[in-house]
Amino acid sequence: MYEQHHHNIRTGPKFATGAGPWHRGRSSDTDTEREFGSRSRTRSERGHMNGRSHSPNATEDVARSAAALEGSLDSAPPISYWSAKRHSSCGNPTPAPPWSAKPISWRHTSSLPTKLKTANAALVLCLNIDVDPPDVVKTSPCAVLECWVDPRSMPSIKALEHIGANLKSQFENLSQKIQYKPILDPSFEDLRKACQQLRKQAKDDAVLFHYNGHGVPKPTSSGELWCFNRTYTQYLPVSLQEIQNWLGSPGVYIWDCSAAGHLLHNFNEFAKRRDEDIKRKHGGQFPEGMLPFAQSLQLAACEAHETLPTCPDLPADMFTSCLTSPIDIAIRHHMLTNKIDLNIDGAAHMPGNLKDRRTPLGELNWIFTAITDTIAWTTFTPEMFARLYRSDLLIASLFRNFLLAERLMKGYNCTPHTSPPLPSTNTHPLWATWDLALDSCIRQLPDLLAANEAQQNYDGQKSPPYQYIPNSFFADQLTAFEVWISRGGSALTRRGPLALPSGTEYEVALTAAQTTPLSPNLAASWSSTPHLVPRKPPTQLPIVLQVLLSQPHRLRALILLSQFVDLGPWAVNLVLTVGIFPYISKLLQAPGPDLRPVLIFIWARILAVDPSIQVDLYNNAQGYKYFSKILTMHPSTSGRDVVQTLPNTSEHLAMCTFILASLARDFSKGQQACWEENVFDACFNLLDEADFLLRQWSCLCIAQMWCGSEQGKMLGVTRGTQDKLVNLMSDDSAEVRCAALYALGTFMGSSGSKVETEGTKGGGGSGGMYDRDERTHFRMEVAVVTGATLVVREDASPMCRKELVVLVSCLVKEWRGYFVVCAWIYWEEERKRRHATVYPYVSANADEVSEQAVREWLDSIPDAGLREESRVLLSSFYTIFVVLLDLSVDPYNEVATQAQTVVDYIMALLLESPFTKLDEASLGSPPLAPINYINPNHPDSRPENRDARSRISSGSQQSSPSLSYPAHPVIAPPSPSASSIRSDAPPVRPSLSRADTMTSTISNTVTSTVKRTSSIANALKNLAGGINFPPMEDTRTASPTPSVYNFHLNGTSHHLNGDALEQMEASRPPSPTFNVAQYASPYSRPVTPTQSDAVYSPYPSSSSRSPSLQEFTQQVHDFRPSDVMEALMEEDMERLRARKRLKRGMNGYTQQYHNNGYGTVPSPSNSTFSVDSAGSSVILGLGTGMGIRDVLPLKSTFFDWCSEYFTEPQMRQAEADEPGSIQYNYQIWRQQRNEQVDNETRSQAEVASDRRWDRTVAHFHGLPHPLNLAFHSYDQHLVASNDTDIITVWDWTRNKRLRSFRNGNPKGTSITSLHIINQNVGGIITTGSADGVVRLYRNYDPLLDPGPVQMVSSFRGLNEIVPMRHGSGVVMDWKQSAGILLVGGDSKAIKTWDAQTEIQGLDMDTASDAPVTSIASDPGSSQIFVAGFGDGWIKVFDRRFEEDEAIVQTHRGHNAWVQNVKPHPTMIYQFLSASVEGEVKLWDLRGRSDQAVTTWNLMQDVGLSAFDVHATAEVVAGSSAITNNRYRSQRLCFQSLAPGHNEPLSQYNVASGLITAPIKINPSPYIPRATSFVFHPTEMLCGVGEGDGTIRIIGCNFA
Repeated sequence: MYEQHHHNIRTGPKFATGAGPWHRGRSSDTDTEREFGSRSRTRSERGHMNGRSHSPNATEDVARSAAALEGSLDSAPPISYWSAKRHSSCGNPTPAPPWSAKPISWRHTSSLPTKLKTANAALVLCLNIDVDPPDVVKTSPCAVLECWVDPRSMPSIKALEHIGANLKSQFENLSQKIQYKPILDPSFEDLRKACQQLRKQAKDDAVLFHYNGHGVPKPTSSGELWCFNRTYTQYLPVSLQEIQNWLGSPGVYIWDCSAAGHLLHNFNEFAKRRDEDIKRKHGGQFPEGMLPFAQSLQLAACEAHETLPTCPDLPADMFTSCLTSPIDIAIRHHMLTNKIDLNIDGAAHMPGNLKDRRTPLGELNWIFTAITDTIAWTTFTPEMFARLYRSDLLIASLFRNFLLAERLMKGYNCTPHTSPPLPSTNTHPLWATWDLALDSCIRQLPDLLAANEAQQNYDGQKSPPYQYIPNSFFADQLTAFEVWISRGGSALTRRGPLALPSGTEYEVALTAAQTTPLSPNLAASWSSTPHLVPRKPPTQLPIVLQVLLSQPHRLRALILLSQFVDLGPWAVNLVLTVGIFPYISKLLQAPGPDLRPVLIFIWARILAVDPSIQVDLYNNAQGYKYFSKILTMHPSTSGRDVVQTLPNTSEHLAMCTFILASLARDFSKGQQACWEENVFDACFNLLDEADFLLRQWSCLCIAQMWCGSEQGKMLGVTRGTQDKLVNLMSDDSAEVRCAALYALGTFMGSSGSKVETEGTKGGGGSGGMYDRDERTHFRMEVAVVTGATLVVREDASPMCRKELVVLVSCLVKEWRGYFVVCAWIYWEEERKRRHATVYPYVSANADEVSEQAVREWLDSIPDAGLREESRVLLSSFYTIFVVLLDLSVDPYNEVATQAQTVVDYIMALLLESPFTKLDEASLGSPPLAPINYINPNHPDSRPENRDARSRISSGSQQSSPSLSYPAHPVIAPPSPSASSIRSDAPPVRPSLSRADTMTSTISNTVTSTVKRTSSIANALKNLAGGINFPPMEDTRTASPTPSVYNFHLNGTSHHLNGDALEQMEASRPPSPTFNVAQYASPYSRPVTPTQSDAVYSPYPSSSSRSPSLQEFTQQVHDFRPSDVMEALMEEDMERLRARKRLKRGMNGYTQQYHNNGYGTVPSPSNSTFSVDSAGSSVILGLGTGMGIRDVLPLKSTFFDWCSEYFTEPQMRQAEADEPGSIQYNYQIWRQQRNEQVDNETRSQAEVASDRRWDRTVAHFHGLPHPLNLAFHSYDQHLVASNDTDIITVWDWTRNKRLRSFRNGNPKGTSITSLHIINQNVGGIITTGSADGVVRLYRNYDPLLDPGPVQMVSSFRGLNEIVPMRHGSGVVMDWKQSAGILLVGGDSKAIKTWDAQTEIQGLDMDTASDAPVTSIASDPGSSQIFVAGFGDGWIKVFDRRFEEDEAIVQTHRGHNAWVQNVKPHPTMIYQFLSASVEGEVKLWDLRGRSDQAVTTWNLMQDVGLSAFDVHATAEVVAGSSAITNNRYRSQRLCFQSLAPGHNEPLSQYNVASGLITAPIKINPSPYIPRATSFVFHPTEMLCGVGEGDGTIRIIGCNFA
């Protein structure tokens, strides 16, 4: 057992990593779990007990411990174990449902194809003052103001110039970065020259053309406007086609004249024709970089049949006034319509400055901007909003002010319109808010004007100036936004006024997705939450953007904004779409510490949704430095005592590490910036922090910083980072362990990129390490992977094991020659072992090929120290190879699939290696079958004709004498015996069944001249443990289809009574929710040669290869195995030397090890052959592996999975914890129901020990031999497993089968232990099978989870199974209050697994050669448990002691197999045991004697089949054994434990269902009984399973 590292109990708020279906999940390091959860102690915690002296039987200690239990704490509240997010996704990012809406691109200035940027403007004024046009009849009085100038007040020439200057000034108030050119009463030639000059100056940008035609005739219906001749004696028409020729594209046009609709419509017609001509000239496509004329923007004052307003109180250019001076026209219009008793010209004297928001005029302009932005954002489409309001400042201002023009001018029978057309907004409810703000300001206008006048007429007595009362608009809107977040931010489940209108793109996508076939598990996960109705976004969001400009409201606005983005990615996309990102970027330059927490939170959310922001963060002058300074100035990273300004420091530091990790990912400049800011050193120091999320993201940030960076890896090794990460392999948090593995994976060459391209595929190991010699470099890479492998191989979390496979694949990639050697050694050792098994008395000297090869190879090394080092390194590779074989048949399918990819890559190289050319080669000859080899076609080898209890394994004693493993602190000898076993035998564990399959399949197809053909690919199917190779023409990946799942329920069909449905539904075991791993064949290659073919070989084609190579591989065979070993190893070293010769800097992936990434030199990491510095081929490895597909290293998705955390709500309670939610109400009901059941059954238990137990409750029929039964404590569910691997869930109140599925244990093994955990909050079925594997399943109740049953997790509960003739398989005991799973069985140890941390705790030695047959622990908080053994002994263990001192009592309780041990239902210091002979004994832990307190003989005459003790009632019961003489019926006997009850409560016979004597007394070789019996945990019921499949539910008779 590896050393565990102790971490103190963490304090402070923690982040949760997931939630169960009905209960909020908690991380393994949260305070709640540490307070109420498991108290499993590590070595460090137990260290203070090492000095304790123990008596021989430790009776006094046990007595004190048992007595102390009476004063222990109350039971802990229920915790849902194995319900975190990692248990539903296993580190795979959650795919979005197909109906989810795609986010709109918010990068309007760079990504929109129709973007516009205005360069200059032509302000054309055709007024001809003092001369009215002939087609216009003016009223008297009429509107005369032009740009707020009365032409009658001055000479016409001067008035025209004044008007032009005012118009230019008004446009400059909109945008001062543009050059405006007034063109006053132009002639035709002047207009043409001005337009052409402006287009020349604008280049490819847009030109604004503003046309005021108040002094010329109306535009014609054919699209002509008017100007003058040079003498102003004629009106000259100007066609829009000429305007388009002069101004080109793109352009923005403003038509301020009567009948302006003629210009707009004709412009579009001409633009359409012109665009078609351009496309025709350019082959049907528009020229790149040129916008179509139809994309031009137009704003027209009225329709073609309308005339401009002539109201004398309004300006004549009302449309232009609305567009350029909206506040002035709005005040004037408001005063007119509301008849305010104030001089109409007072609007011109509104005090303040438009740019100063603290003044009345500036505040009004600020409010107007916020309201019009909001109206546009809530009315227009996101694409249109981004194009018009977030592309160009001038365009945004014009279209923002156009909304006001539409509202005002429609009241004067004018209809302003645009191109592209926009929805009407003049009735938007926010206009009422604008009227209120306007009225509030105008009401103060008299006092403001009077105050100004008083200051001008100051006479010596200074009166206090009038204080302007600011408008409460923004404060009110923030309050409304806060109300929306707190009340309306939740999702909608039904359509209503807050939902988006029907017929949206969302519903169209949803309808289309419903017709698409989905994966059952994915569909179930998506359907677990009802389909939500898309709701309207909050209208205040654009207003919040404006509030950020105000210092007084900024902090409140940011806090509300952080709460909004916390709602999910959809909220972040809305924030980005509305244009808030530039403001958030500028705030990074704010020095205020009060903004730091909220800015960190918002930036983390934005980066999690859109990682491309990394470029903006880098380009911002103070962007990434803002976060790096926070990280590096922390005391734990800088060593300086600085004032803490961050609340929840650990959380915000974790966010900073995430932000900086996202900056460095796939972005070499960002990676370099992080190194310059010393982020690596800060993350290194944070690895020791208490908060698990901070440790996790510190690892991930390190991973991204040295990913693809040679210099970064060198600096990391200098600090010993790789060793510190290896130490984190035993961290309490599974997420931290995976993060450390991920960091080591990127260190060893795995890709940390989000997308897989030829430049980011990975490879190259740990780089060049130019500051270290090649031997030190070699040892370091091997030590890193070996250290991680020896620890993580026993990890209970499949997510960790999956990351381990990725790490190992990196080592295999770079040191493939060593692994080929290990594969060959393993093959030869397996062949030798089988030869010794078949012919034990025949000398095997001829078969010692591998030993002699290793010996010769070691002898060829002259230096003794180097020889010992080489032997240790080879043993390390062999250890990793054996673990890799073990992982290739991992019980979790995704782990096995990835490991099979790696193993098959090695095997493919082995079959291509010169080992097949050796004279003594055995790869082409079939090995001898062992004596106990099972031929399924031979009648004598069938299970029913063999000893039912035979447990001899063919691979039990395999070893590798040629690799005698030394005592090394890191490298430990492998345990092939724990895994070398056939999947179709009654084995211990199917870990290395691949070797057996190799022998039986490759020998039939591999000849002495090894060639890779489709027949070999087909022969290698079983080499992948059932994962089929794709055909030769297949693509890279193929869906795994384990052949072990394809067989039907053979042998039991004659017992099913026609229940064929059960066979179909139980055809294969359940899969996890996200089983996304894809198998990659080493043989499949693209049909069409592409540039990527360089991955497979550095040579262009077979014809251009070196002739010496062809001659070598075809003719030369005079070499020894040691020569092949040396050549393969030297090839690996040459690959390392090539890495060291090719120096690169910290440039990310730009020159990484892919596809000739070194210029003209082929990549040494991907090529099968090494190359020297000159580029000439150095043929090593004797031509091994030419053409083998480059499928390594594997790629991890863990970083993306972790990033999802920052897209999930953290400020709100989970739906299951939200009062009023369906899940919350269900859980409350369930809790109340459970309490009611406990109260009712508690009163029943008090009298059950005096009543008969003969009331028939239910009776139903299932599969034969239900050897294990388990009742749910509160639901009416009974789980049964048969003698093979089929699990059936029954509703015993309705006699209805709910589910039936396979467990997946190998053929010939059985499910030997069955439990239901988390019963208070739902339930997870937990099984232990004879192959040593523990599997957990959920969603077994179709009423709550209509989807398929899902595998939650699986792991090897017993890693080392000892072959026994009479074994028990796996025996488990679950302690819900502590989250502890005790696992024993055919092993010399009982293992303690912590459900929270998913790591192994104690590994207690049983000190017995007999198997553990049963384990029982007290349901309270006791650390003591009892185990029964196959030799009749009973031992008491205390988990508080050291592993070798855990046995505190030993009782010679029985003379036969202990069938079961159970705690006393009411006396916590007593327990009961029963043997197969029918003897039941009561023991007292406090007693000093080895004698039992009481003994009963329940089935002394016939033997005991099953025995159980009720959990709350003082009742024990058992069933008689089935024998050849007594098989038609079975006796049930119920005995009371209450004092004075010597006679059984009930004793009667029930029919067994058997008509003839059974062929096998015990259907399973691991379970010494033919029937089953179990009590209900709470109710006064019991279940009896008969051999014919009948299950009876019997209850206590209270009558």
